Amino acid sequence: MAEDKKGENKYSIIIPTYNERLNIALIIYLVFKHLKDFNFEVIVVDDGSPDGTQDIVKQLQQVYGEDHILLRPRAKKLGLGTAYVHGLKHASGNFVVIMDADLSHHPKYLPSFIKKQIETGASIVTGTRYVTGGGVHGWNLMRKLTSRGANVLAQTLLWPGVSDLTGSFRLYRKSALEDIISSVVSKGYVFQMEMIVRATRKGYHIEEVPITFVDRVYGSSKLGGSEIVEYLKGLLYLLVTT
Repeated sequence: MAEDKKGENKYSIIIPTYNERLNIALIIYLVFKHLKDFNFEVIVVDDGSPDGTQDIVKQLQQVYGEDHILLRPRAKKLGLGTAYVHGLKHASGNFVVIMDADLSHHPKYLPSFIKKQIETGASIVTGTRYVTGGGVHGWNLMRKLTSRGANVLAQTLLWPGVSDLTGSFRLYRKSALEDIISSVVSKGYVFQMEMIVRATRKGYHIEEVPITFVDRVYGSSKLGGSEIVEYLKGLLYLLVTT
């Protein structure tokens, strides 16, 4: 394993939350477990969760230290894209990880993201469900087909050069993330897809690591019919503008 504990790299892990009280303690525990050999910080961007998510994060700060866990809340739900922009303002690392709070992205993959980046010098390492060794656990056939179909459609139309466009588990060189995010206009579900398409168009070196995506354990999925419509609109927008 390529280790970086005493190296100059620091990893800022941005986790946007909304009503993730049941998941946030476990996800942070797992981040600390799997990144114990690295220099890192966790930035929780909570969008005014009414379920007490922020109270749990404050308790975790007592355990792990406020230098390791930064709570940077916002007053209300403002969308995923803007949550990353907000978190990025507070990131002191030269690399940034973006991941979900609902345990669908297992922190055990983080060392392999870092190892891949060190070995290849990539500006972006993205987790993919659609290569050998990757997969999805806990989805029904319809959900799998919808996700795979959306991905194939985007591949065909946009030629992004990566196998998993709609995934949201990624490691970025901070300078690359700042550059890409400044040109992204999508705010919701399409945000992740636009990020990777813009990165490809800008010529950034992107590598992939196989991951298994696990459907959320607690709480309800934020993906519904309106997100599919948003996705198709976003796809057309990217087709026209990139």
